[in-house]
Amino acid sequence: GEPIRVLVTGAAGQIAYSLLYSIAKGDVFGKEQPLVLVLLDITPMMTVLEGVVMELQDCALPLLREVIPTDKEEVAFKDLDIAILVGSMPRREGMERKDLLKANVKIFKSQGAALDKYAKKTVKVVVVGNPANTNCLIASKSAPSIPKENFSCLTRLDHNRAKSQIALKLGVTANDVKNVIIWGNHSSTQYPDVNHAKVNVKGKEVGVYEAIKDDSWLKGDFILTVQQRGAAVIKARKLSSAMSAAKAICDHVRDIWFGTPAGEFVSMGVISDGNSYGVPEDLLYSFPVVIKDKAWKFVEGLPINDFSREKMDLTAKELTEEKETAVEFLASA
Repeated sequence: GEPIRVLVTGAAGQIAYSLLYSIAKGDVFGKEQPLVLVLLDITPMMTVLEGVVMELQDCALPLLREVIPTDKEEVAFKDLDIAILVGSMPRREGMERKDLLKANVKIFKSQGAALDKYAKKTVKVVVVGNPANTNCLIASKSAPSIPKENFSCLTRLDHNRAKSQIALKLGVTANDVKNVIIWGNHSSTQYPDVNHAKVNVKGKEVGVYEAIKDDSWLKGDFILTVQQRGAAVIKARKLSSAMSAAKAICDHVRDIWFGTPAGEFVSMGVISDGNSYGVPEDLLYSFPVVIKDKAWKFVEGLPINDFSREKMDLTAKELTEEKETAVEFLASA
C-alpha cells in the first residue's frame, strides 16, 4: 500500500526514543502499513536526532520507507496523515505555570499554523507535550481549516494508570478491567472515575465498586495515586515517564486508526463542544469516547453522582483558567 506520513515532534527526546520503534515496527498502524517517519526537533538537537535516525535504519524494519529528520516546520508538517506533538517546553525549576504556558503558546501557535498551511486537512493531531490540553486547544485554534474534532490530547496514560491500579488491587490483569474514565485536565486535578468501570473476576463481569468493596480507598488513595503518579515516577527515576507515555501514545493512536473494541470506551482529551455532561464549551477536556471509522463520539448517558460532579467541575475550572491565560498570550504571541 501507499505509505502514510507520520510526524513525531521532540523526536530527539526520551519519550520519542521509546515511541519511534513501536510505530516503525507496525504496533500502531498495523503490520501491513508502510510509513514515512518525519522527525522534528529544535536545531541544537539535530546531531542527537542523526543518531536516532541511524538507529532506526539499523533496526532494519520492513515497513519503514523513509526517515526525514528536520528542524524546519515547512518540511515537518507537509502532507501529514498524523502528527504526534510530543515536543514542548518542559517546566524548569522555579518556573510558574504561567511562564510555562507562555512558552508553549508560542510553540503550539506556530505548529498549529504550520499544520493549517502544509498538512492534509484530514490530518489527526495528538498533543502529548504539557500542558497537553491547553497546548492542544491553542494548536487547534491556530489551524482553523482543520476540523476541531481532528485534535486530541493524551490522557490515555492516566487511563492506563487507573486500570492498572484496579487490576493490582484485585490481583487480575489490566485487560480484565475496562471503562475507567479520566475526566478533565491532564494535571493533578484530573478525575479518575471508576463508577462505570467493569472488572472480570473469575469469568464474571462486575462493577469495580462491587468487586473492591472498599469505597474509602476508591474515593481516596486510588484517585490520589493516579493523579500524582507522574510526580512519583519522577521522584523515583529522576526522569519523567517515557516508556509508559510511549505505550499510551501507541494505544491512543491505534484506537483512532482502528476504532475501540465493542462495549469498551477510552479516555482522551477532545473539544468539549456539544457534550451532555455540563462541561463548558470550547475546552479541550478528557471524556469517555468510542471511536469508529477514525471519528470519535462522546459516550452518552452515564449517570453522574455528586462526588463526581464536584471533581469534574473542579478540573473544568482549572482548564478554563488555563485557557484564559493562554488566549491572552495567543493575542501577543
